[in-house]
Amino acid sequence: MPIFEFECSDCDREFEELLFNTGAVNEVICPECGSSKVNKKISMFASKAAGGSSFSLDSSAAASCNTGST
Repeated sequence: MPIFEFECSDCDREFEELLFNTGAVNEVICPECGSSKVNKKISMFASKAAGGSSFSLDSSAAASCNTGST
């Protein structure tokens, strides 16, 4: 069950919503003003996942934790 981030076009409030399916994105309303004019934001988690891993493991880090070559 993904958590999506939204921003209300009417009152500018940012909020999160737990949705059981992605089709429910169109049914989200603002908890502050009740408007249905909300925009789904691109969360940091989604943008990093879409761009690939942001972690790198160089040889010195690998050697220090005994997971790579020395």
